Amino acid sequence: MVNLTLLIMQFFQVVKEKNIEIYNEFSFQHELGIFLRSALPNYKVQFERNISFFTSDTDTIKKEMDISIFSKDQKQKYALELKYPLNGQHPEQMYSFAKDVKFMEEVKDRNFNATACVVLVSDKLFYEGKRKDGIYKFFREEYSIYGDIFKPTGADKNKECISLSRKHKFTWHNLDDQRRFYIIEIE
Repeated sequence: MVNLTLLIMQFFQVVKEKNIEIYNEFSFQHELGIFLRSALPNYKVQFERNISFFTSDTDTIKKEMDISIFSKDQKQKYALELKYPLNGQHPEQMYSFAKDVKFMEEVKDRNFNATACVVLVSDKLFYEGKRKDGIYKFFREEYSIYGDIFKPTGADKNKECISLSRKHKFTWHNLDDQRRFYIIEIE
């Protein structure tokens, strides 16, 4: 069995120790993938793999997993969704974080051993700020995401909704002076 949280924590430790540059979401995905291939030589580590590769039940909120990890016989399967937002849009990005959690719940429910969402931010407004209501409460106060999460902006504000089937607690960890991350593993 693969412990996704432990591996991701080890990855961030290597990023710190070796000053590995993560400068956007693409670099985040690839640096983590390189690390996982090294750490898990008996598994395949693939990028942007469609859920249809693993199951015929493809009625999911998204279709492609950022990183999939699986044994050759596919008896062990894991998936990761990653976010590294750089352009503000705090409430919309938070909604995207919730969408990733929903997708990883759905993937887990399709016979994956475990799935996880990893969010890396360099803007403190994702984890602190004056507003602690609505979508902000999950990331700035409760550090837990659950229930019905409504779209916070745009034409579908308070109409479109993501319904999570589980409660997911998380902790913001310091990567360095400017960046923090959290991991939500769905087991």
